[in-house]
Amino acid sequence: MQSFNPPVRTLMGPGPSDVHPRILSAMARPTIGHLDPVFVGLMDEIKEGLKTIFKTENELTMPVSAPGSAGMEACFANLVEPGDKVIVCINGVFGMRMKENVTRLGGEAIIVEDSWGEAVSADKLEETLKNNPDVVIVAFVHAETSTGAQSDAKALCKIAHQYDCITIVDTVTSLAGTELRVDEWGIDAIYSGTQKCLSAMPGISPISFSERAIKKLSTRKTSVSSWFLDLNLVMRYWSKGAKRTYHHTAPVNTLYGLHESLVMILEEGVENSWARHQRNHELLRDGLEAMGINFLVNKKNRLPQLNSVFIPEGVDDAQVRSTLLNDYNLEIGAGLGVYAGKVWRIGLMGYTSRKENIVLCLSALKEILGK
Repeated sequence: MQSFNPPVRTLMGPGPSDVHPRILSAMARPTIGHLDPVFVGLMDEIKEGLKTIFKTENELTMPVSAPGSAGMEACFANLVEPGDKVIVCINGVFGMRMKENVTRLGGEAIIVEDSWGEAVSADKLEETLKNNPDVVIVAFVHAETSTGAQSDAKALCKIAHQYDCITIVDTVTSLAGTELRVDEWGIDAIYSGTQKCLSAMPGISPISFSERAIKKLSTRKTSVSSWFLDLNLVMRYWSKGAKRTYHHTAPVNTLYGLHESLVMILEEGVENSWARHQRNHELLRDGLEAMGINFLVNKKNRLPQLNSVFIPEGVDDAQVRSTLLNDYNLEIGAGLGVYAGKVWRIGLMGYTSRKENIVLCLSALKEILGK
C-alpha cells in the first residue's frame, strides 16, 4: 500500500466541483481540539458566514458534520413525525429522495409530480393543498441536480404558508450559485452541501431552521428517530459562545476548509457570485448551441451552474465522457433516471465556474465530436 496521488482533473460534472487552492491549503493547517476555545471562535464565524450567504437571521444555522444527504435527513428527521402528512414535490431524483425520508419516518407522502426538466408547478401545489387541508409540511427541491431545473422557491413557500405549512427546501446545488433568500422567501428548513457552489470539499451540509421550524421541533410528541441528527442535541454544541456541550468530534480540518470558502464568498460578495455563475453559463450556452447541442430545460427555469444538454444523435455517451476524462482530464456528468444515456450534465459551480474551463470543455467536445 502506497501514498495516494490522484490525477489533476477539471471537475465539470454535477459535483463535486473543483476545490480552490486556498481551501486545500486551509485544510492542511494544524489540527486542534474540537472544544478548543480557538476552534469555538471559528465555529461562531462559520455560523455567521452561513447566515450571510443563506440571507437569514436564523439562530439555528450550522453545518452538519456529514454530506448534503445527511442535511436532508436532519431536516426531515427533526420535523416529520409518524402520521404527519407531507406534500413532496417531485421533478427529479432528489425529490424522490425526499419522499423516501418521509415514508421511512412514518409520515404520509402526498406527491405533486412534474416532468423531469420542468420546474415544480405552483398551481399543482396549491390544488393539492386545497384537497389536503391536514398537510403540515411542504417539501421541494429548489435546484434539481438531476436535470438542471430551478423552481420558484419564493412562490412555492408563499403558497405553503397560506395553508399554514412549514417548508423544507433542498438547496444543495443552488447555495451561492443562484439567488437564494431564506428569510425574505419564508423558507423554514433548508439544507445544502459544500461540494457544489461553495467550492469546498464534500462532507459537510449547511442547514438553517426558522422559528416556525424550531417550534415544531420543540413541540414534537415523539423523539427524533436519529440520535446523531437530533438538533435538540446538536445545537447545544453549535450554540453561540464558549459554553458548549460535547456532542460529537467535529471534522476540524474540513471545517477549516468551509471557513475559508465562506471567507472567499464574502470577499467576492454573494450577489456577485450569483452574477458570475450566470455570465459563465451564458458563455457555455452560446458555445454549445453553436455546436448544435440543445438544453433540456427551458431558459426561464434553467440553472446556470448545472447545464443538462441533449447528447447529439448517434454519439456514444460513455465513450465521449471516457475520452474527456482520459485524454483531457475533464469530468462531465451522465444523465440520471429517465435521462440516462440521453443527456450530459455539465457543471459550472464555484471555482469551476471560470472562462478557461468553459474554453477547455467546448474545444474538447468539438474535437471529440468532430472525430
